[in-house]
Amino acid sequence: MTLKSRIIGCGLYVPERVLTNRDLEEMVDTSDEWITTRTGIKERRIVSGERTVELATRASRSALRGAGLKARDVELLVVGTVTADNVFPSTACLVQAELGMRPGIPAFDVAAACSGFLYALDVADRYIKSGAARTALVVGVDVFSRIMDWQDRATCVLFGDGAGAVVLRQTRGKGGILSSHIHSDGRYWEMLYTPGALTGSPFERRNSPRPYLKMKGNETFRMAVKTMGGAIKEAMRKNRLRPEDIALVIPHQANIRIINAIKDRLGIGNTRVFSNIDRYGNTSSASIPIALYEAVEAGRIKRGDVVLLVAFGGGFTWGATVLRW
Repeated sequence: MTLKSRIIGCGLYVPERVLTNRDLEEMVDTSDEWITTRTGIKERRIVSGERTVELATRASRSALRGAGLKARDVELLVVGTVTADNVFPSTACLVQAELGMRPGIPAFDVAAACSGFLYALDVADRYIKSGAARTALVVGVDVFSRIMDWQDRATCVLFGDGAGAVVLRQTRGKGGILSSHIHSDGRYWEMLYTPGALTGSPFERRNSPRPYLKMKGNETFRMAVKTMGGAIKEAMRKNRLRPEDIALVIPHQANIRIINAIKDRLGIGNTRVFSNIDRYGNTSSASIPIALYEAVEAGRIKRGDVVLLVAFGGGFTWGATVLRW
């Protein structure tokens, strides 16, 4: 049988600090009703001094416990993030050291914004299918509170901080990742981006822009619905799936209106679309692994279920992954 990779453990970590819509009313010209109606978000988690590597490490430990493995059992570590603590070394290298993973294994970051986890999952899946690794740890982590303009009510209400992780194990059984489809289109980068955080060189005559997220909301919304819908169709076509074959869809938690649009395009009810955006907001590359962990813990996914993951992020990047649990 063909080699496949299967998720054998999930984990998450979110900061303790809760920032509610009521809190935001005291910070910026907005309201709980406005935020809830347009985004579906009621609260989000925000770091209080924790670094990206700390969130990633705690989510990784959670996933390893779920898999019943130790850090030294892992042969590959891939981290999806665009909010690393340092220009270098990578978050993955720092997590490798924090966890006490074996020296010498590949550990690196993937930058695909909110699609980062699916990109990282795709890379790890290909390593495992090729036989280059048997066990992999995949992490999605972002701390967007660091790149928010907290006076911009159009963006600061949307995002939160968090980390999620999964452990992949090589298998030859029926379960596992059935296919992965990742895409990008750099022509639209100005619709959703964050300017460079590096200071200017003394040999350059320019001012460095402040590293705050910029987004053209309406255009981004339309592209998200279009590209995520296309990725879903591609994944279903590849695996000869009908909507009724999918037990659960876990979309990137960007906006409840995007999630509802995806649900409507598939023609499936609320019971088969997982959402926790009301409690976490958009945690970027962490949103899908956090949601996956909660769906498993809530009994929403059973052995043999077909699960579809779909995401969209700055770049633009997007993708879908189909797996059999």
